[in-house]
Amino acid sequence: MTDNDISEDLFEQELTLVLLNLASWTEGKGVAPRAWRNHRFEILRTLTDKGYLLHSGGAKSVHLSTVGVAAAKALEEKYRKRR
Repeated sequence: MTDNDISEDLFEQELTLVLLNLASWTEGKGVAPRAWRNHRFEILRTLTDKGYLLHSGGAKSVHLSTVGVAAAKALEEKYRKRR
């Protein structure tokens, strides 16, 4: 499988992670970035299982892990290069 030939599920997960990172904010130094949970819950659950998001419980927002932020930035760069 090449970079140009990824599954629909993986594509949705990658784009969701990038969008969460782009729309995130921080509430203080050293605090993980947060983003609203306005994406499909099954994708958010998968991203949490992969360690990209921290468990948010019943909150309306999610915290991105340091691994998630790094992955989102790498994916953003990957998709920007495709232009």
